[in-house]
Amino acid sequence: MRVLLAFDKFKDCLTASAACAIAAAAIRQTRPDAEIDVCPTADGGDGFAEILTQAAKGELYAVSVHDPIGRPVVASLGLVAAGDIPLAARLRLNVQDGARVAVIEMAAASGLALLSPNERDVWQTSSYGTGELLAAAATAGADAIVLGVGGSATSDLGLGALHALGFQLCDRAGEPVDAAPAGWANAVAIRGRVRELPPLYIACDVTNPLMGPTGAAAVYGPQKGLATSDVARFDAEAQRLATLLCEWSGQSRSLQHERGAGAAGGITFGLRAAYGATLLPGCDFVSEWLDLPKRIAAADIVITGEGRFDASSLHGKGPAEIIARALRARKEVHVFAGALTATPPAPAGAHAITPAGMPLDVARRQANELLAAAILRVFASAKAAT
Repeated sequence: MRVLLAFDKFKDCLTASAACAIAAAAIRQTRPDAEIDVCPTADGGDGFAEILTQAAKGELYAVSVHDPIGRPVVASLGLVAAGDIPLAARLRLNVQDGARVAVIEMAAASGLALLSPNERDVWQTSSYGTGELLAAAATAGADAIVLGVGGSATSDLGLGALHALGFQLCDRAGEPVDAAPAGWANAVAIRGRVRELPPLYIACDVTNPLMGPTGAAAVYGPQKGLATSDVARFDAEAQRLATLLCEWSGQSRSLQHERGAGAAGGITFGLRAAYGATLLPGCDFVSEWLDLPKRIAAADIVITGEGRFDASSLHGKGPAEIIARALRARKEVHVFAGALTATPPAPAGAHAITPAGMPLDVARRQANELLAAAILRVFASAKAAT
């Protein structure tokens, strides 16, 4: 029996790698003869750089940057030899075998997980640290950069990142203005030139536009600390700054209305405007990088999971895509999650690891034991049935 373990993270308690390791140990208790293929996955957020870099036998480097409110934080920068990237993913990047590809994640520098709930305020948070990571990748000699943009704490159109790369907002007197949204009201011009970067690719499955009822502020702003009553005012300021950025960069204003422009607080828009960054379908790209189609085909059982499997999980997120691919390949499939509020496609087995009534903070502290126990229950009973 060959088992593929392809977990995403359990937010705030288990990394994808930790979830895979726990599941592997539990399965070995009931099926000691099982061949286990461990394949942690990421959707562009926490763990993206580490997982992709390690999968391609690259190296991770620590980089000192600034978090969303300006505190020092250490983030990882991955460097990978292009020849070690599976062909399908490499073709998306248009790089030759001898090239080096940098892999970075926005969440490591500008992520929501870096802030406590009372620190979340999109008027004050900045993507500056992500710009520092991009600069570090260029300094390291990367021939291409892949940026995962999940889990962001910001909604600054990427202006903070551009600030770190040489861009400067100015007021009527020509004085510098903070690139965070709190400073936008005084911004009337842009000066400076952003430093050169190698070709930049953004892995993202979010399709929200920049502004409007399904835009960055309206949909994602509240979880980042934006009051619902402030959405219209925030959108108006964002519209003005987006137009200013398009004029400065010589880009068409239509860039603001592209699908995905609102991803990660609009950083995709900002990096498209300043650098012509290319958007990649995140789930497909990660799947290709991890060689998931081949690994699913080789498995008898596919196991995936994440902290919360809900309605949003069914719209292009990693575990749901893994389930769909495995079912198409006619594999036995199981999904384990802290909470299940949506039903995966049949006949996938769905397993909530948290006992009914257990408080969330308790469940997070006991996530290791809960996941292991759930795996043991399912596979011990399956073994008994055979």
